[in-house]
Amino acid sequence: MSRRQLIAAAFGLLAFLAFVGYALDRAFEQAAEQSVKSRMQGYAIAYAAGIDVDVTGALLPPALAPDRRLEMPGSGLYVQIVQPGGTWSSISAMRVNLPQGKLLPLQEEVFDGPLRITADGDVLGTQVYRYGRSFAMEYGNGQQARYTVYVIEDTRPFRALMNVFRQYMWRYLLLAGLVLILLQMLTLRWSLQPLRRVVAELSNVRQGRARQMTGAHPRELAPLVGSINELIESERNNLQRQRNVMSDLAHSLKTPLAVMRTQLEANDDEAALRAGFNTQLNRMNDIVGYQLGRARSGGHSLYAAPIEIMRYAEEISRGLEKVYAQKGIFCEFDVDENARFYGEPGDLQELLGNLLENAFKWAESRVLLTVAGMASSNGLRPGVLIAVEDDGPGIEQEKIHLVLQRGVRGDERVQGHGIGLSIVQDIIHNYAGLLNVGRSQELGGARFEARIPPEGEDSAKHAR
Repeated sequence: MSRRQLIAAAFGLLAFLAFVGYALDRAFEQAAEQSVKSRMQGYAIAYAAGIDVDVTGALLPPALAPDRRLEMPGSGLYVQIVQPGGTWSSISAMRVNLPQGKLLPLQEEVFDGPLRITADGDVLGTQVYRYGRSFAMEYGNGQQARYTVYVIEDTRPFRALMNVFRQYMWRYLLLAGLVLILLQMLTLRWSLQPLRRVVAELSNVRQGRARQMTGAHPRELAPLVGSINELIESERNNLQRQRNVMSDLAHSLKTPLAVMRTQLEANDDEAALRAGFNTQLNRMNDIVGYQLGRARSGGHSLYAAPIEIMRYAEEISRGLEKVYAQKGIFCEFDVDENARFYGEPGDLQELLGNLLENAFKWAESRVLLTVAGMASSNGLRPGVLIAVEDDGPGIEQEKIHLVLQRGVRGDERVQGHGIGLSIVQDIIHNYAGLLNVGRSQELGGARFEARIPPEGEDSAKHAR
């Protein structure tokens, strides 16, 4: 871009300098011609002042010419006097064919040229300027002798002066053009430096050396940089969201697949196996539909119908009891019959499924699910509390923040992906709720408590 701007500026500058040069040349030429005219006018007046007239009206040229060149043949400066009776020329006009002038009206003047004249032996001739002015002189008994003085000067000194002027003028204009182009280069380099920094920072972001553009930028580029950062962050969030959806989908399908594998290994009769498979396939179909809808919407409906929690809890616990049948885990329920979940059915399945699966994984023999309603103080949609406890080893206080991170497992020796609790936390966050992790007072193991507040209220208000 800077090269194109520099080329365009250079062409524009050359056109401008050419126009300036032409204008200066015309102005100087006109000024020089005016100077020539003024000088020739001075010669004419000075020559006329030395002219005398006799009693017959004949003109007598001055004895001493105002310029010695008038007395030198072919000098380039000539005087021609035109009067009614004929024409007289200065000594310098010997062997020179001057243009014949005419008698002008009294006090009238004329300036013309360049005119071409020839001299003896000069075939090409030369060019001259001619200035003429009319005068009158009294003689005898009040009579007037009228005459016109023409001063003719060679244009070669004028042309030589013009050539010198043009030589120096174009030399200095060329130098000025080079200086201006250099300044333009420096200006472009300085003015485009912020854009180069933007390109460099974008390259760092693209190559992974930086997360976003953080350098100081001019006020004019601040909106552009901010928009680019927003686009980068949006693309990064979209990519992370797609990865999370895929990992969440894989994690959600893990439990139904495990139940189906357990049923195959249990050698149940065909009718029971078909019914179990049908249940798990329906659940897998619901999971896929839920995750696809979650990827499209990125949130939950504000006007979702209330969902009964017990039905989903029993279905999920039965499947987990089959998966962990070798541990002989007993799942207890303490569910408020009036408690309802206001949201997407898929969110409830993910919330209960991940919390219960985590409890079954770590429990020794018992798991307790507690569901209680949270009344609203403003008469709007009530909230709900869902707590899952187990009698396992529990979670140390300093490790709680780690197990809630995506991809981190509480114990690397236990099989899993480490994303179940992260899914729970994301769902609760979408409903403006809180996830509290601590130790179960009743069973002695871990306690995961999800609090989804009533509509329009702060979740912190209902936290213990």
